[in-house]
Amino acid sequence: MALKIEMLRGFATVARNGNLSDAAASLGRTPSAVSMMLKQLETHLGEPLFETDRKNKLTALGAFVLEQAEREIQQFDNTVKAIEGFANATHGHVRIATVPSVAGTVIPQVFSRYINEFDNVDIELRDMDSSSILHELSRDRIDIGIATLGENSVGFHSQLLLSDAFGVVCSPSHPLAKTTGPIQWAALEGHRLIANNLSAGIKVPASQILHAKALLSAHNLTSLLAMVRADIGVTILPKMAAWAATPPDLVFRPLAGEQIRRQIHLLRKADSPLSPAARLLEKHILETAASMMKRDAA
Repeated sequence: MALKIEMLRGFATVARNGNLSDAAASLGRTPSAVSMMLKQLETHLGEPLFETDRKNKLTALGAFVLEQAEREIQQFDNTVKAIEGFANATHGHVRIATVPSVAGTVIPQVFSRYINEFDNVDIELRDMDSSSILHELSRDRIDIGIATLGENSVGFHSQLLLSDAFGVVCSPSHPLAKTTGPIQWAALEGHRLIANNLSAGIKVPASQILHAKALLSAHNLTSLLAMVRADIGVTILPKMAAWAATPPDLVFRPLAGEQIRRQIHLLRKADSPLSPAARLLEKHILETAASMMKRDAA
């Protein structure tokens, strides 16, 4: 006969209670069923576990079995708890990498709304540029990526998360800050453009001409906006990047043209299934982004 965890649990419960009736009530079984289980265990071991039929004093073997049984029961219960927690998305480890604009807008809203659902989930959040996110995702170093899709996006499952319009960011004293409504590309001619990685990706001829003439560029948002604040020039950023990074002393004006938009996708590696916790977090990210975009459009 093979020893089973429930047999050890039954014996440990009797040993702790010191009698069959209380142990049976605790186990939800009849005293006769518990007594039969103990007899099977003693028969398998070849020696008694209790010194008397009253079950209130252990033999030397009984004391040793109780020590081992309680250790095994604790390990088993912890294992079951971990497995069930993982399956129910209440335990686990989720690694997310996102572009800074989403890290500063959508993700805080996700955690604000749903953080209590992830009390025992280890969530690691990193912000980086889109190309780095695709690189990390391809090497299984992250579970969820939030980025713009590049040319090398084969092997990823993608879902559109949000789309935001590009606009001009300038100081309040700049002439473009005094205008109302969307800014035409022609209006940017004659103004110093501070290029950046995001604006350089706009595939519009007028934008490419302006960027080819730009003598200043910045890769760090802090440096970029510091130059704009000093009225050295203007820059072009997506609206969400402006939400996340533009200080209140700067002005954002949308660019004219519906095609001047950035699309951000929720990404994961196609051949790497997400854990239940990661799937739940992905669902909440999609819901929160949709809610924010709907509110912004209203």
